[in-house]
Amino acid sequence: MKSVSRKIGKYELGRTIGEGTFAKVKFARNTETGESVAVKVMAKSTILKHKMVDQIKREISIMKIVRHPNIVRLLEVLASQTKIYIILEFVTGGELFDKIPENLLLNAYGNLKVLDFGLSALPQKGGDLLHTTCGTPNYVAPEIVSQQVLGNQGYDGAAADVWSSGVILYVLMAGYLPFDEFNLPTLYKKINAAEFSCPLWFSPELKLLIHKILDPNPKTRIRIEGIKKDPWFRKSYVPVGNQEDEEVNLDDVRAVFDDIEDKFVSEKSENIEGGPLVMNAFEMITLSQGLNLSALFDRGQDYVKRQTRFVSREPAKVIISTIEAVAKSMSLKVHTRNYKVRLEGIAANRAGQFAVVLEVFEVAPSLFMVDVRKAAGDTLEYHKFYKNLCGKLDNVIWKSSEGKAKSSLLRTVPSV
Repeated sequence: MKSVSRKIGKYELGRTIGEGTFAKVKFARNTETGESVAVKVMAKSTILKHKMVDQIKREISIMKIVRHPNIVRLLEVLASQTKIYIILEFVTGGELFDKIPENLLLNAYGNLKVLDFGLSALPQKGGDLLHTTCGTPNYVAPEIVSQQVLGNQGYDGAAADVWSSGVILYVLMAGYLPFDEFNLPTLYKKINAAEFSCPLWFSPELKLLIHKILDPNPKTRIRIEGIKKDPWFRKSYVPVGNQEDEEVNLDDVRAVFDDIEDKFVSEKSENIEGGPLVMNAFEMITLSQGLNLSALFDRGQDYVKRQTRFVSREPAKVIISTIEAVAKSMSLKVHTRNYKVRLEGIAANRAGQFAVVLEVFEVAPSLFMVDVRKAAGDTLEYHKFYKNLCGKLDNVIWKSSEGKAKSSLLRTVPSV
């Protein structure tokens, strides 16, 4: 059995709950208050190598300055000799893309929490135009497409954000994207022409607002002030009070980035090799969003999330070897370290890499949970991949038909 204890300052780090190109997000607990938090971990060497110091510093500063009930709160920033740790509010309700768009989270009560200000910009003096080409292709405004093709003419960031918000609104109401093509030139052509249609169930008022937002001309496109006055928007609308007057201290951000190679907090890690990580009851309760753990084990394979999990009674080494064999049969590259496997391949649309990470945890004697999460690529593609993977791992997944046996074993989960 392998026991791992890792502590950053007053935070005890747990399992990885998200993974991207430049960072990992881990579950953690404030040992002084018992509060659950999410910790975004970034390697200083990666930030310096890719010359991202200013960009990351801007992202963190914006997240700390912006105070709103529907925006994930940044609590503080810490640094060790090798890493930067961004301490965030822990949001338990999953990702809205499990229902529809990414980087929009839900808390335990189903309330929206906006995440990721990585390519944000603070307002510039004199209303300067932005020149950075960024954003997911399906959501970007026509002027950003033109910026990519033609170069430095610049664009109004606020107007571009309205367009992207309109795409999200369309997806929320329709269940699919207004502009969706595998071929990028065709996709950009449709975006530039605002070539889309509204489904029959859109009300006339909603159709009118959507067309005002998805106006390809940024100068005539409706602004935020106009949206807030729109009859459809105002129907049943209850303004949410923000916390703009709260004093924000950016000293921790400056301390981390003004001298990125200094050491500020202790970083302790104790490992005893031998088996997969043991997940304690506290972490399991946060996974299940309550004291009822049955949802962790009885969730159907048809309900796929960005981070999903299944349970197995097979030995941990058998689980890992089976995953490796299945992945190779799917022509995926396999990277295994201890009881963690990263699978890599080319995305279906050939636009980039697709990657998934699987990690085995021991949750009770002879009972293992396999945590599966998307590391790179399209979420819809991940949904399809997960269902296909589960079909091929049928011999190691503990079947729901054994539900009666499961409930008795749950009582053997070790206490905190």
